[in-house]
Amino acid sequence: MKLWFRKVSVVLVAILTLGLYIPPTYADAETPAKKEVASPKEKEDTYIPTEAVIPEEELTLEPQSNDYLIDALTERAKEQAVTKLGPKIATKVEDEFAAVILPGIEEVITSLLEEAEEEVPYYEISEQPAAGYGEKIFHLSDYRTKEEIARFDVRREKRPGEGYWFNFHYHLSKDGFEKHHEIGELYWDKNTPPKWMA
Repeated sequence: MKLWFRKVSVVLVAILTLGLYIPPTYADAETPAKKEVASPKEKEDTYIPTEAVIPEEELTLEPQSNDYLIDALTERAKEQAVTKLGPKIATKVEDEFAAVILPGIEEVITSLLEEAEEEVPYYEISEQPAAGYGEKIFHLSDYRTKEEIARFDVRREKRPGEGYWFNFHYHLSKDGFEKHHEIGELYWDKNTPPKWMA
């Protein structure tokens, strides 16, 4: 009888409290009265420009300026590089990674974007680094043509007598992605490193 009484009281409490909480109306007072809702198909095909990623109050540059877009893309690239390492690797190499690799990535991205000039608003950083043993950190590409401009990778190297090294490099579409352009290297240990993003 007690179990039955508990179930009934839970249902009654749920019915009695239904609708008692009303969210504050001031939260959306400055938003337009009616927004169009995109279908799931439209959402897939819609490109979200870089300026939508950073909240308006954090902007220090004009939203349409190339400097703003370069900063936003560079920050996104650095986030992807940190994500690629994963917590197990990052905790061991974070100081050297922040001092050597991140500034190298930032320098390369900035120079590529400065060369592109009017194309910069159409550039994007790929979302997901390769996990496990894959080399991909991110790709810089033109979202209109889906053409890759540069590929940023990290390779594990086991050197006899030394142990494991992480080789950060990038490839350019200009040379057919054949040549390795060095960013920097980090020493891991003589023991096998964990998988990426682990």
